[in-house]
Amino acid sequence: MSRKYFGTDGIRGTVGEPPITPDFVLKLGWAAGRVLAAHGGSKILIGKDTRISGYMFESALEAGISAAGVDVRLLGPMPTPAIAYLTRTLHAQAGIVISASHNAYTDNGIKFFGDNGRKLSDKIEAEIERMLDEPISVVATDRLGKVRRIDDARGRYIEFCKSTTPGLNLHGLKIVVDTANGAAYHITPDVLEELGAEVVAIANQPDGFNINLECGSTKPEALCRRVVAEGADLGLALDGDADRLIMVDDQGTLVDGDQLLYLIARDRQRRGRLNGGVVGTLMSNLGLELALQDLDIPFARAKVGDRYVMEQLDQRGWLLGGESSGHLVCLDRTSTGDGTVAALQVLDALRREGLSLREAALAAPLLPQTLINVRGSRRDGFMEEDGVRAAIDKVEQELGRNGRLLLRPSGTEPLVRVMVEGKDADQVERLCRHLAEAVETAIA
Repeated sequence: MSRKYFGTDGIRGTVGEPPITPDFVLKLGWAAGRVLAAHGGSKILIGKDTRISGYMFESALEAGISAAGVDVRLLGPMPTPAIAYLTRTLHAQAGIVISASHNAYTDNGIKFFGDNGRKLSDKIEAEIERMLDEPISVVATDRLGKVRRIDDARGRYIEFCKSTTPGLNLHGLKIVVDTANGAAYHITPDVLEELGAEVVAIANQPDGFNINLECGSTKPEALCRRVVAEGADLGLALDGDADRLIMVDDQGTLVDGDQLLYLIARDRQRRGRLNGGVVGTLMSNLGLELALQDLDIPFARAKVGDRYVMEQLDQRGWLLGGESSGHLVCLDRTSTGDGTVAALQVLDALRREGLSLREAALAAPLLPQTLINVRGSRRDGFMEEDGVRAAIDKVEQELGRNGRLLLRPSGTEPLVRVMVEGKDADQVERLCRHLAEAVETAIA
């Protein structure tokens, strides 16, 4: 399907630049309301992260949806997976998330969940895009959508998170939690504390501008230092909308999404609850694949993006998948990636095995991997450039069977991700830089 506005993760961009403008978002709300009303919809939820622009876009969506004759329920700042969960349990026809995930506060975006807590189908997104070409019309005054706030949304979601690991007791654990000054600032620390952990919360004072600023899952250095300084057992970091998770062991060493996925899979296999295999992505570390292979757990790679991980899980009838970035999906617990729920799954496995995070992670050693993001706007056909082809041939020849490379245009930013992986860290870094230079010349 050719998309004008919707990408693989909704609509995202710089605030004030089309399409992330108040007038467009108002019309998007109206178009979504019209389409969903035609499918029998009568109620749409709206949640957001902590960006200052969220207030503006919340109001715009609210006005557009109401003009289409559909009721609105406002959730306020809530994690993306919380909005997916509440869309299902409140029997809404859709949930709308105002967030740009791990991006800076200068960006924002809009993404939709359907009534099943999963992303809207391509068919519905296509209908919304077509409706955006129509002039706005307002329903009769007595049919305008009504708007009210769901005051207990936070409490509902906290109780749901705790319910995903029945009997989990975290008494005796000291955990540092970095909420990226984002949507889970008032959620995840309380979940862990209510389960008995001693919690040290950092990056939990959002001011509208500091979301993901030198914190969170993409900038975990402060978390690593704080875990060591506090003498904590472990740390965890979410991103701005709390659908990603990375963790840190007691020595301040990162444990990424691939290793966390392994720990969850191993625990489920031991309990006879894995139900199939594990879906990773093209970016998943080869070490994960080899470690799962040792356990005779099937592994499949999807294209990068949670949409494609979900597609593979559905096609195969499996329940567990995720990305190196920490976007982990446990379909028997949630309908989308959920950083808080994933953290509880890992903690539950550690408690059951009686291991520290550091001890458990040793079972899934990762191969050296270097990733370089090359920024540039001309990305079509760059792999056919002579310089890029020559660089690819050189890297593949040197690595042989002991590694792999990947070139992938980002679906959300104007850049190409260059990744090289192998057994020798120095060789991997050198070859990745060589390949990145060739790509930079081609797309600059």
